[in-house]
Amino acid sequence: MSNRREYTVFQGRAGDHNDLAMPGARAIGHALARRTGVAPCVVGTPEPALNTGWREELDAALPALRHLQTRIDAVLSRRSVSIAATNRCATSLATLPAVAKHHPSACIVWFDAHADLNTPDATTTGYLGGLALAGPLGMWDTGLGAGLMMDQIVLVGQRDLDPFEQDLINRHHIPHIQPQQGLGAKLRAAIAGRAVYMHLDCDVLNPGIVPTDYVVEGGLSLDDLRACCDVIAEHQFIGMEIAEFQNAWVQNGDPVSPDPLLDALAPLLADGPPVSGRL
Repeated sequence: MSNRREYTVFQGRAGDHNDLAMPGARAIGHALARRTGVAPCVVGTPEPALNTGWREELDAALPALRHLQTRIDAVLSRRSVSIAATNRCATSLATLPAVAKHHPSACIVWFDAHADLNTPDATTTGYLGGLALAGPLGMWDTGLGAGLMMDQIVLVGQRDLDPFEQDLINRHHIPHIQPQQGLGAKLRAAIAGRAVYMHLDCDVLNPGIVPTDYVVEGGLSLDDLRACCDVIAEHQFIGMEIAEFQNAWVQNGDPVSPDPLLDALAPLLADGPPVSGRL
C-alpha cells in the first residue's frame, strides 16, 4: 500500500435534500488543493436537488455514481490512498463496493449520527442516504454492487437509530462507539489491527460546528474527531470520504470554511506525495 494520496470531489446528485452540499464538497476540494498544491479530480456536474423518494433519487444519481465508482476503483487499483469530498452519504453506494473489491478484509469506520442501515422495505423516510451502508453490505440491490460483511463495520457516534437498525447492530454485534471518555481506546480495540477505510458524515459532530443537513445533539467535538484520526493513523489507511459538509448555514448564506474540519482530519491527510488524476 502506497502513502500516495489521490483526491476526488464528487459533484453529482446523490439524494440531496438541498443545494448546499455540492458546493460544500467543492469547498473541501479547494481547501485540500491549497494544502497540497494539487487539484482534485472532479466527478459529476452539479444539478438542483430533487428531494424525492429513494427510487427516483437513485435512478437520477446512478450515471454519476457509476462515474465515481470508476474513479475510486482506479485510485485503489494504483494502491493509492483515496481522499474524497462528496456531497451526501449515498455516494457510499458507489465507493464502498470499490473498497471491498480492492481491500476485502478492510475495517469500515462509519462516523455518522445515523447508521444508514435501512433497506427500501425498512425505511420510514424513503431517504436514499439512510440506505447508504446497507447497500454495500448486500442488504438490497443498488445496481452498484456490494462486497462488505457485517463484521467489517465499526459505527462511531450514532445516536439517531431506527428499531430496524438497532436490531441489526445487536444481532450482528456491530461495534457502536459513543462520544465519551475512552473513545480512542474503544476505537482502537474495535479496529483490531485491520486496515481502515473511513466514512465521515459531518452530522456526527456536535451541532453548530459545521453546517449539515441533519442536526442531532450529543455528537463528537473536533478534538474527539482528531483523537479518532490519530488512532486510525496508527493503522494501514486505505482512504476516507468526507460527506454532508454544507457550505453555508442557510441557502444563500455566507460561505463557511472547512479548514477547522480539515485540521481535525490532518493526521490522515498527511504523508506521501499527493497526486491528482483525470478520467
